[in-house]
Amino acid sequence: MWFAQNKKVAFGLTTVAILTVALILVFHNSRENQDSVRTRLLRFVPDHATSVVFVDLDQLRASPFLRTFYSWAPHPAEDSDYMQFLSDTGFNYERDLSQVFIAISNRAGSSRTLVLADGKFDRKKIEAFLNRNSQPAKQGNLAVFLAPAKAGKRPASFAFLSDHSVAIANSEDLQQLLSAHIAEPGRTEWQTRFDRLAGSPIFAVIRQDPTIQNAVAYQSPELAAFIAQLPWVTVAARPEADSLQVVAEGETITDTASSQLRDFLQGIRLLAEGGLNDPKLRQQLNPDQRAAYLGVLKRTEIEKISRGEVKSVRIVLPITEELLKIAKLPAALAPSSAADPPPVAEGQKHAANRAKSSRKE
Repeated sequence: MWFAQNKKVAFGLTTVAILTVALILVFHNSRENQDSVRTRLLRFVPDHATSVVFVDLDQLRASPFLRTFYSWAPHPAEDSDYMQFLSDTGFNYERDLSQVFIAISNRAGSSRTLVLADGKFDRKKIEAFLNRNSQPAKQGNLAVFLAPAKAGKRPASFAFLSDHSVAIANSEDLQQLLSAHIAEPGRTEWQTRFDRLAGSPIFAVIRQDPTIQNAVAYQSPELAAFIAQLPWVTVAARPEADSLQVVAEGETITDTASSQLRDFLQGIRLLAEGGLNDPKLRQQLNPDQRAAYLGVLKRTEIEKISRGEVKSVRIVLPITEELLKIAKLPAALAPSSAADPPPVAEGQKHAANRAKSSRKE
């Protein structure tokens, strides 16, 4: 009896051990495959790239906060062309895209974009759909479908790299764009920052992109001037249990520049907090909206960091569920638009003066 009972126990423990090992191997292989896709896509940085964006949709779909964000985001009616494409190809980007890599080059007044995507594609259906308007042209080993240029726009090209991977570009010579990989040591500079952001399902690495600077200049010429002095800027987003943590980091050449940028950002936060605490604004602003703004500001972190000779300023901004809810408040409950920054109270202008004085030192 004792032997039989212990034999059952031993058998049970062995079964549990085998299942545990199997689960570990499955998880490891899944993670390894996911990482290998990321690594493969990030090898395609062109030598002229100014910005690179990577999105791991599979990783994002596993996040509870993504469901919150998706329910909050507006869902415009899908047009008839997209519905026809969905019907003819069976491809739904919300469901079938896995990873997306985007490389952008904005130099000398021209813009070039390369998009690589991994996912579930019905290759025969998609190629049949494309064949209606364009016959594929041979470029190296690729069968490239070309879309002619429209007024004010560049021509576009599309090709399957494999059954689960596609490439799209605003260039007729897709093969050349795919072959223009950045060489060492420039490649190492990009890869160092990719490795630093490896745990983030969304990230962007920017190397002095004039388009970014021009876009920021409309809102804050002073901030645009700071960005123009940053050799590298990285932005990453990672879902947490109750928020989306957005981390932006600007690399500076000198410690003085990093101190000035930190003081400028801290001055903006002081102004925002002062505006929210202004008695007149408190009477006008919805209490829930004000609390959501204050909650984000209090959880926002601004700090200088050092990696040897590289000095950086990092800002961590939480996008909370409360903030998303406030952004959807009916107009009657939200006198001030959630999309607009809080106005600055008159009594808080001295904070801006302190920030300016700190930057001059």
